[in-house]
Amino acid sequence: MNDAMVGLVLVSHSAAVASAVAELARGLAGGGPTAPVAAAGGDVDGGLGTSADLVARAAHEVDRGAGVAVLVDLGSAVLTVKTLLADEDELPPGTRLLDAPFVEGTIAAMVTASTGAPLDAVAAAATDAYTYRKT
Repeated sequence: MNDAMVGLVLVSHSAAVASAVAELARGLAGGGPTAPVAAAGGDVDGGLGTSADLVARAAHEVDRGAGVAVLVDLGSAVLTVKTLLADEDELPPGTRLLDAPFVEGTIAAMVTASTGAPLDAVAAAATDAYTYRKT
């Protein structure tokens, strides 16, 4: 794996949802090296919710020095990540919360990050997923 790849953290209120989206992203980006991705879903007891500790641990797990892109599902997941970012020492330098749809944005971010693209390009790809129309 390219050590310079952007890492991805998927924050969901459900551990199963975060893990499933991570698996989907790995599968769709397959065929070569894939960016590191970690699921940070649910609370520390395995229930529904979000956990700052799980998010911070996942961010450090995927950090390869090129930045960490964090994608979230719902409101309090956003607040959890924003709080961690405000603390400035909880997440690796270069960690960014992306404004993107959780599933489509993750796939776009994963495919782009797996090419070795920088964090700005990964963020742009994820955000662009808002423009995908289904009808």
